[in-house]
Amino acid sequence: EVQLVESGGGLVQAGGSLRLSCVTSGFSFDDYSIGWFRQAPGKEREGVSCISSSGGTTYYADSVKGRFTISSDNAKNTVYLQMNSLKDADTAIYYCAAELSWVCSGTFFDVPMDHWGKGTSVTVSS
Repeated sequence: EVQLVESGGGLVQAGGSLRLSCVTSGFSFDDYSIGWFRQAPGKEREGVSCISSSGGTTYYADSVKGRFTISSDNAKNTVYLQMNSLKDADTAIYYCAAELSWVCSGTFFDVPMDHWGKGTSVTVSS
């Protein structure tokens, strides 16, 4: 059974940090690119960041560039999203997703993902 399980969300003050984890199982982690998406209340889902299967390529949306860092631990089949300098606008449900056939790039977020997690909630208070 394919599973992507997000964790690490919570309530944090503006300017604070959180690290999200996406633990995967049931598929060949080394073959997939992994992306983080988010959906704020009343807004459409947007791509945040992605990392290639090798970990050698990463991409960030302009809204998080310089504040968020994506990384992967292939031994643990896990992808992380370190979020620093959090803002009110970062409040959202954060989802991780896996895609086999599309490399991590600016167009990655427009491709239908193969597998999705159920999300973890991040609330930033000012």
